[in-house]
Amino acid sequence: MLDVRRLAILHHLATHGTVAATAAALHLTAPAVSQQLAVLEREAGLPVVEKHGRSVRLTPAGTLLAAHAGVLLGDLAAAEADLAALRGGETGTVRVTAFASAARTLIPPLWQRLAEDGPARRRIALHLTEQEPDRALAALHRRDTDLALVHGYTVLPRDFPAGCDHEVLLQDPVVLALHPDRAARLGLGPGEPADLTALDGDPWLTPGPETSCYEMIQRACGAAGFVPAVRARSSDFSVLTALVAAGAGVALVPRLALPETSAPLSLHPLAEPVTRTVFTAVRTGTARRPDLRHVLTLLHETAAVRGGAGG
Repeated sequence: MLDVRRLAILHHLATHGTVAATAAALHLTAPAVSQQLAVLEREAGLPVVEKHGRSVRLTPAGTLLAAHAGVLLGDLAAAEADLAALRGGETGTVRVTAFASAARTLIPPLWQRLAEDGPARRRIALHLTEQEPDRALAALHRRDTDLALVHGYTVLPRDFPAGCDHEVLLQDPVVLALHPDRAARLGLGPGEPADLTALDGDPWLTPGPETSCYEMIQRACGAAGFVPAVRARSSDFSVLTALVAAGAGVALVPRLALPETSAPLSLHPLAEPVTRTVFTAVRTGTARRPDLRHVLTLLHETAAVRGGAGG
């Protein structure tokens, strides 16, 4: 009979890639991990790992068992959540990983709401890490975080890994940020939709090429028939909008990422709209944990206050 603990070790190996990383994640020694995998092979009657250079990789049987292990671990997480609900507690620690603008705009109100809750709920402790969506989902898969806030664009949809449940949190329109003088030369009044084809040849201010926002800008401009000439790159949208206000160029900015500033900016929706959808993502089965469920509820209420809540 297969042992769930050994299946969990195999699942961690599929996630982390090496015996050493699996051992570190499980607080075991590498020989202990190898020994448990050898026992699992005897239980399965087939090899589950094979040598690959100086490391190991999963065999077809190992890949099959790792996939089943993911389902079993999700079911166990759901069972633990249901037991926690029966105990009636909403205490615990919730680790949140979020991209920068969500961390800036959504997490502080969440933290405040938790502080205003009753004595029991006040014992929910948040731990926040800021990461781009791909890294946040990887951390969720590795069980390094409990809740990932991620996004996808209409021109760059977000893929979610197996063993992950996600919900729409809010819809965040992308706007064009111009210096008011540039908007006037384009004949754009305040808040009027802008056609990106008119910006071919303008200097563009973008995040770095490692971000999905950079790829969104490339695709949006490509759909308008040109490749943007990038003048400056920064992962901080307050830097980009400050440069726009200084007349250095133009930028596409998700509305949630707009900083509070008195600098002169002319903001315009796009004639061909681009929207950034913000999602919550948790491991399958864990959303029934009372503490995580409460945090998710408060996040959706916070998003609704911002006027862009999803269904």
